[in-house]
Amino acid sequence: MEITDVRVYPVEEEKLKGYATITFDNCFVVRDVKIISGPKGLFVAMPSKKRKDGTYRDTAHPLNSEVRGLIETRVLGAYRVERERGVGLDGPNLEE
Repeated sequence: MEITDVRVYPVEEEKLKGYATITFDNCFVVRDVKIISGPKGLFVAMPSKKRKDGTYRDTAHPLNSEVRGLIETRVLGAYRVERERGVGLDGPNLEE
């Protein structure tokens, strides 16, 4: 499995810093990955859905730490590039 594309959409909120869309092997897309600012720095949160009991459960997630690390590296790297360019502070483009 290879990450073939990462697109990030920076936002200006207190903890939420952006959204990302990840494409795997040019044939599978995961949207609504969140870039969060936490006490130890930025981290990536996988898309999730609110359950009836008020808790959240990931709707897609890596099955091991190697893949999680790969996803975090690519998403946070793309986020930093976009921030340096000053692009996309209006929120995610839901049309794509």
